[in-house]
Amino acid sequence: MMISTRGRYALRVMVDLAEHNSGEHIPLKDIASRQEISRKYLESITAVLSKAGLIDGQHGKGGGYRLSRAPDEYTVGSVLKLTEGTLAPVACLEEGQCACPRAPHCRTLPMWSELSRLIDDFFEKYTLADLVNGKSADNYVI
Repeated sequence: MMISTRGRYALRVMVDLAEHNSGEHIPLKDIASRQEISRKYLESITAVLSKAGLIDGQHGKGGGYRLSRAPDEYTVGSVLKLTEGTLAPVACLEEGQCACPRAPHCRTLPMWSELSRLIDDFFEKYTLADLVNGKSADNYVI
């Protein structure tokens, strides 16, 4: 599993919004400048985040984006699952996939299932507030 640029940038946008969480909308150009990401690419990312209700967008004067909830109510996992589609390490564990006919006899499936659970647990334990406050894996026990 490799997290795409889209997933990493979505996290950077969400952390930026959390760091500047004054209740006001933050212009996309400000986020793009601080994060050194093209505005055009950020438009596609913020569209996905907004459509899913993770951020609120406003057009026109005073427009921009802001978090729709408090930073501690967002997990890294929720952002990555939205932008990546899946965090499953193998195709047979992706949601919506038909059950593999070999699953009942697959010697490796338990290992992949455990890895999938570890990945999910890892990303679900981090919130945007944790990232803003600089918490690291050293602060957690798996």
